[in-house]
Amino acid sequence: MEGATHRTISTNGISMHFVEMGAGPVVLFLHGFPEGWYGWRKQIPVFARAGYRAIAPDMRGYGDTSAPEGVKNYTYLHIVGDLIGLLDALQVEKVYLVTHDWGAVIGWKFALFRPDRIIALASLSVYFFPRHPSGSLVQLMRAAVGEDHYICQFQAPSEIEAKIEQITPELFLRKLYGGKLNHKLEGLSQTNEKVLLPEWTSEKDLAYYVSEFAKHGFTPALNYYRALDLSWELVAAWAGSKVTVPTIYIVGDRDVVYNFAGAKDYIKHGMATDVPSLKETIILEGVHHFLQLEQPEVVNGHILKFFQGLH
Repeated sequence: MEGATHRTISTNGISMHFVEMGAGPVVLFLHGFPEGWYGWRKQIPVFARAGYRAIAPDMRGYGDTSAPEGVKNYTYLHIVGDLIGLLDALQVEKVYLVTHDWGAVIGWKFALFRPDRIIALASLSVYFFPRHPSGSLVQLMRAAVGEDHYICQFQAPSEIEAKIEQITPELFLRKLYGGKLNHKLEGLSQTNEKVLLPEWTSEKDLAYYVSEFAKHGFTPALNYYRALDLSWELVAAWAGSKVTVPTIYIVGDRDVVYNFAGAKDYIKHGMATDVPSLKETIILEGVHHFLQLEQPEVVNGHILKFFQGLH
């Protein structure tokens, strides 16, 4: 990316790679699965031109950042700890936070654990999940829909990795970005279909992602899902806590997350109770999961308007 700087720092016992551009207040971008810093390629230069210092790390287990072995190293506490260490190393006191997918999960926890380090939060796709007293998200999914849900399928060590290798990482990513996999991963093993990429990404983009996942494989990224049970145990002290930083939530109405059973009702009627500083919920019509790439001008506009309105 022209004008961007790639850097690596030590934080929380790992080496973290990040990309930065611009000068001014820091906007920290947290990517989801299965992406990396490159998932913010349509945001970084825009925010830099708008007068911000855009910083997008490869999260733990991705790209040029370290990928410690073992599920126990991928809890919420580890990953938020990485980010606090990154800010400390850069001598950044507070940030505007922009998050998507797993990055959004971590962003909500960041806001719970260390609200003192966040000016404002823009969460994309994944809404706030308060800690449920009866069990983790994995346990709730098993109770609701059985073992077929992808979150449950991702729990078995090595099984999904073997399927990915069988069809090739390139085809797996092509299917995922192309919206060919539903919440049950139906069609994952089919290799005789031609999968076209959506308009918002290119063959060059896909090749870059394939090269990034060749560095560590998919296991570290999948360990985020496999650590959900342990994370649930570790965050008991924050049960009932509310997100108090100024927040907006943006989601596409065709996003699988938005269409989870009960999601729309919670977003409309419940989330403002758990996130009392929620300023706006924006539902983008006809937009899918990777909204920051599918509709970057719209998403960027909403976030910049929100951030600039806080000055």
